[in-house]
This record gives sequence, C-alpha cells and structure tokens, in this order.
Amino acid sequence: MEENIHEYQDKFQMSPEMQKKFEQIKNKIDKLKKEVTKKHKEVVGIALLPNVSPLRFSSYMDAGIKKDEKLEEEDKNKINLLFLVDEKDKKEMFELKHKITKSVTEIAKGIDDNFLIKVKLIFEIKEDCFDSRYEFLQLISLSAIFYDPVEFLAAIKVSEIHKNMVLKKFDKYIFSYIAAGSLFRGDKKSFDIDVYIIIDDTDVKRMSRFELKERLRGIILSYGAEAARIAGVKKQFHVQTYILTDFWEAVKDAHPVMFTFIRDGVPLYDRGMFMPWKLLLNMGKIKPTPEAIDMQMDVGEKLLSRTRFKLLSVVGEDLYWAILNPSQAVLMLYGVNPPTPKETIELMKEIFVKKLKLCTLNDIKTLEDVRAFYKGIEHGKVKEVSGKEIDDLLNRSKNYLKVINKIFSTLQKTKDKERMDELHDMVMNLIRDLLNYYDIKGDLDKGFKSLVNKNEIQKSYYDAYKSIKEAKSKKLSKAENDKVGRDTRSFIKHMSEFLQRKMGIKLDKIKIRVKHGEKAGEVYVFDDIVYIIDDVNAKDKSVKKVKLSDNGEFGDIKKSSMKEFEADSNKFKVPKSIFVKEKLFEELKKIFGKDMEVMFNY
Repeated sequence: MEENIHEYQDKFQMSPEMQKKFEQIKNKIDKLKKEVTKKHKEVVGIALLPNVSPLRFSSYMDAGIKKDEKLEEEDKNKINLLFLVDEKDKKEMFELKHKITKSVTEIAKGIDDNFLIKVKLIFEIKEDCFDSRYEFLQLISLSAIFYDPVEFLAAIKVSEIHKNMVLKKFDKYIFSYIAAGSLFRGDKKSFDIDVYIIIDDTDVKRMSRFELKERLRGIILSYGAEAARIAGVKKQFHVQTYILTDFWEAVKDAHPVMFTFIRDGVPLYDRGMFMPWKLLLNMGKIKPTPEAIDMQMDVGEKLLSRTRFKLLSVVGEDLYWAILNPSQAVLMLYGVNPPTPKETIELMKEIFVKKLKLCTLNDIKTLEDVRAFYKGIEHGKVKEVSGKEIDDLLNRSKNYLKVINKIFSTLQKTKDKERMDELHDMVMNLIRDLLNYYDIKGDLDKGFKSLVNKNEIQKSYYDAYKSIKEAKSKKLSKAENDKVGRDTRSFIKHMSEFLQRKMGIKLDKIKIRVKHGEKAGEVYVFDDIVYIIDDVNAKDKSVKKVKLSDNGEFGDIKKSSMKEFEADSNKFKVPKSIFVKEKLFEELKKIFGKDMEVMFNY
C-alpha cells in the first residue's frame, strides 16, 4: 500500500518542468486573476493546466470538435488556463460562458500572448461525468490551482487522486465512485467534500459480504487521508462505502439518504448502473413500496417517543447525579462517610444549614425536588417532562452548584489549615525526638542547625524544615498548599527512617534476647526501668513495664504498650555500659521460666 501511495504522490504533484514554468508565470497569472475576479464574480476557479496539444486541450474542454476546424500544432510555449464559472441562470448559461470567454481573453492578451484561455461551466463538468467522459477530471487533478474560493477544483482534485488509488487497488470490486454532498449539489455554503463508493459484492465467494466491506473500507479510508494530504485540501474529505446489495435494499425501502444520493450525486466513475438509476428516479420510475411508506410513517412516532425518553433521562440521570455527587463530596470533605442519596439530603440540612449555616433550606430544596422528580421517573409515575420544567430545574441546579462550590471552598481552606497544623506538629515532635536522641536541649532551630554543622544531618533536611515552618504562617494557594504537604510528608518519612535507624542502634545496646520454649522475647534495660516483650513475633505484642532496684530486683510488674515503650525509649539516656546482676536473671526466670536461654547483642 505504501508503494501505491508514493506512486500517486509523485504522479499528482507538479513535475520539475511545470514547477519551473509555474514560478516564471505566477505573477502574471496573479495579475490576471485579480482583474478577472474583480470584473466577473461568477468565476469560482482558476487553474494552470498541464501542457497538452491544442487539439487535446480543445477536446477535453469542449467534449469534441468539428472535423474541419483548423488547429494549430502543439506549441509548448502556450499556457493553458482554466476559468471555472458557476452558472446561476441555466437558461442563459452559454451566453454567460461566451461573454466571460471573450472578456477574459481580451484581458489575458494585455498581460501575455501565450495565455490559452478556456472557460468551463460547473454544469458542463457535471454533464461530462453523466456522459462518462472523465478525461477533463484528470487534467484538473494535475493542475496548479490559483483561485478556488469554494474549493470546487480542490474537491475534484482530491476525489480524482483518491479514485485512481482505489481503482488501481480494487478495480474488480468498485462499482461506482460518486461525488455528492452540498459542494457538488451547488449549495452556497459547504463545509466538507463527500464521496460515496459502491462496492460490488454480488460475486463474493471467499468471505462474507460484511467482511468484504470492512476490509475494503479500512484501506479506502486510509487512502482518503493520504489523498487529502497530497491534494492539500482544507475542507474535510469524507469517504463512505456501501456494498451493492445493502444499497439496493435501501433504495427499495425509500431511504431518504439514498434517494438524495442518487438525485444529487455526480459519478466520477461508473460501471453502467448509477446513471440508469438516476434517470429512472428523474422519470419517477423508482418509487417507494407501501411497506417503505409505512416504515417512514412509523419513524415519526418512534422518534417522538425517543425524544420524550431523552428529556426524561436528562432529569432522571444527568441532572440528578450532577447535583447529588457534589453534595456527597462536600459531606465527605467535612468528615462524613459516603452517605446514601436519601441520607445526603438530611445530612446537608443538619450540617450545612443548621450547624455551619453555609446554605439555606431553600438551597437544599433544589436537591429534594430533583430527587423527587428522579424517583417519580424511576417508579413510572412521571412519564413526561416539558422543556419549561427542565429549564427551571437546570437553572436551579446551576445556582445550587454555585452554593456547593462555595461550601467546598470554605471547607477546603479549613481542612488545609488543619492538615498543615497537624503536619507542623508532627515535624516539631520529630525534631524534639531527634534532639533528645543527641541529648541537645534548648531551641529547636539552633539544635537542629547544630546537627547540620556537625554533619550529622544533611543541610537539605534543615532547609526543608525551615520551609515547612515558614509555610504555617503564610497564606498559600491550593497548589502551594499541596506542594508543602508533599514536601512535609517526604520530610517526615525520611527523618523518621533516620531516627529509627539511630534508635535501633541505641536500643541494641540495652537489649537482651530471651528464648523460652518456641517463643522469642526481648528485655530492654534502662537505668531504673525494664521493658519486657513476651513474644516479639506475636501480632498483638504483650508489653510489660517494671521498676528496677539497684540490686537487680523487680518491683511491681505493670501492663504497658508499644506506644509507651517507644515514647520512653526517646526520653531515657542509654548508659555506655550495661552490668547484669544475678538477681536480674532470677527475676527473668520467674517470668520466662528456668529453661530460658539468653542472647546478648544478637
């Protein structure tokens, strides 16, 4: 397929010879264009055509010439220019053509004697196509377009390029290639270029008709995009494919699109069926069947029912959820677990009307009314809704959402401040624990700074700490608030890990591991306090705390927790040396049993 595309890209772009000629005469053609378009508004296209002999040029332009007409021999210096005219009044169109031809020729002679002027009506181009004379389309596809306000010439060019690509690849299957739509119909305004391709599926044996259509359709559409790129058209180039059997069924069923397609379509390639259809339609011989008429009649009621259903769905689905979901969101932001739709209304009244006074009962009534409408539709009580009712509910819902957005903004500011205060407190407590570990008293800032100066802490941590502390007293935007939150959480994570590593090393010095039966316990001996963990592998660890006397005896054993142990481990100073007295072992045997095994600094 890529080779095919490159072949047509080369074929339909100007040759170096034509490009050189184009540059030489461009200014002259621009001057001619300016004078002609100013004088004749009917001219809707000007193009420089490839060099062909006057005989061929005349035959392309006039679809045949008289045998006795004298023709000059081929002159390579002649510049073939096409002037396309949009005929408004078909009764006087040939008089118009003669008048414009004479006028343009006179103007051209004053600019360059080598200009060979030919005027063509859009009507004539269509008639040539109806008569299966497509030679002139080939000339346009190879032309350089100078003036094309409605892009009619561009439409022919891109269609001709695409047609040639498709026919070379799928000649056996292409039944007709038809140009249609507003541009070829002659509407004043047209926004795109439409072509229809009918694929002959009457002799398909190796695959299903649907598979044939889909396979060809994918390749044909890709060719369409490439043809539009080669032609350089600005309008959208739409390609639609039909298989012959489906197309014929649609014609029999009097499908309006197909009737319009046959009536307005211009065949750029046809194997002899489209034009008979067109003529039969014009003669009134293709008529809708009674079944087709009944089917079209039924469409009206079906579409009305569908419209009513869509209007109901606007209230029953879109509008209801549009105001319910934000209502649940502000409740969740306040701290309520996701409520049910029914609970939402009562919670909105209780929290935001009565407690916080951020909205009124009239605001909440909008949510109540929309929910009542929704439930009426759901239970089949409401079967129809008017546009006026939808407008009313829509306007009320807009106002309701404005109120919800204000509530959300107010809560967000409060939550942001609370979260910032919480993070700030966590940072301060973390710094205190860190300074306590290093046995540094006094001001937190100075203490933390001293650790940086001693290279105990990286300077980046101190900079982050200062930024977090300063942010608490500033008024921040949401984006800034989010950034500070991320930075603070990162600081807490890294500093906690740092402190835990340090504390782990510290606690290892005062830790005694005890194996008793299948369990492994731990004993932490501080100056006068001992913490005992019965089973370090248990999910819910049993922690005990006991006072230690000077001779190693235990006082009353009390129940404790990991939280208390961690808090005390930050406070107590670890002694440089641990001396274990015999009395301590006796006390441990009472707790773990006399068969216990002791491991130091494991």
